[in-house]
Amino acid sequence: MTQNDDERLRRWRLLLGSQEADGTGCRLSGADLAMDNALSALYDPDRSGGLGSSSPKVARWLSDIRTYFPSSVVKVMQLDALERLNLRQMLLEPEMLEAVEPDVHLVANLLSLSNIMPSKTKDTARMVVRRVVEELQRKLANPMRQAVIGSLNRSIRNRRPRHNEIDWNRTIRANLKHYQPKYRTIIPEVRIGYGRKRSNLRNIILCIDQSGSMATSVVYAGIFGCVLASLSAVQTRIVAFDTEVVDLTDEAQDPVDLLFGTQLGGGTDINRALAYCQGFVQQPQDTIVVLISDLYEGGDKKEMLKRVAAMVNAGVQFIALLALNDDGAPMYDRSIALSLTEFGIAAFACTPDKFPDLMAAAIARQDIRQWAANNDIVTTRSKGAY
Repeated sequence: MTQNDDERLRRWRLLLGSQEADGTGCRLSGADLAMDNALSALYDPDRSGGLGSSSPKVARWLSDIRTYFPSSVVKVMQLDALERLNLRQMLLEPEMLEAVEPDVHLVANLLSLSNIMPSKTKDTARMVVRRVVEELQRKLANPMRQAVIGSLNRSIRNRRPRHNEIDWNRTIRANLKHYQPKYRTIIPEVRIGYGRKRSNLRNIILCIDQSGSMATSVVYAGIFGCVLASLSAVQTRIVAFDTEVVDLTDEAQDPVDLLFGTQLGGGTDINRALAYCQGFVQQPQDTIVVLISDLYEGGDKKEMLKRVAAMVNAGVQFIALLALNDDGAPMYDRSIALSLTEFGIAAFACTPDKFPDLMAAAIARQDIRQWAANNDIVTTRSKGAY
């Protein structure tokens, strides 16, 4: 056998596991054996006995996978362990939290456990959540601020200003091509003003479904909500709901406090949540409502759709996000999504990196369906499109 053959056999042995690869005659040792044991504990629990309920055994396993696998693989294995090995229960112990690789899925699980988490674990859990939140804020906050402020500046530009409202610097730059050498002056064809002087130029309401299936979307929506709330040019309200409605706007100063104010799990009453949000719509033409939900309504569907129609007819810019995460196409209620298209609302999933641009498009009152098409995002289609 050549060296290449040996390496190929080794890789197949690690891929298949011991039972399926017994016929290969390949024996593992050292780091390869440690990797195989870590994989077997997770994916061959019937043969190996899994991790059981032993905290030291779980701690060693978490340490091993961090040692032998890259971070991206570690996160996948931890996510699988939550489902296959009841690692969720282990997260209630501080030493377990200190051993795991933090990511958005771990944050979602910690939030879902917050009400049953012992006090000795809560401080550690908040530290883990804060690490992930701060990392996400570094990636997402500046693009969000730039997109929103840029869109606001463009949308409020005054093209018919009074004399005392003219922005002379921008007006001169826009009319340099009209310079008249004979008169040594510019004859302005376009006058640009400073725009409207208002404390809040857009009202944004994030209505976030906190049922269990929306866990990672809640994390991203909470972070974006806090960024929006920090911008004085927009007024942001953050509302989370299951069968109850909780207004988290006052917690927007700290995204960790806001996220721990959610209660992941439970049922869904979209109509009740939208009724609450509707009470804050004072200027429909300047209001954007973003419903982040898989649309599985446990409340009154007809009343919910009637409420959405009323807001849209009044001039509210309404956006339905089926998911706000990197996890791919979600499961959602197709019948309600199709009904929303009859009001001109396209329902679609959005990745976090696209959300700032989406909000900029909404502020500029662009056609959101066209925006989605331009960004290769698949939306629900009207019933007549099938």
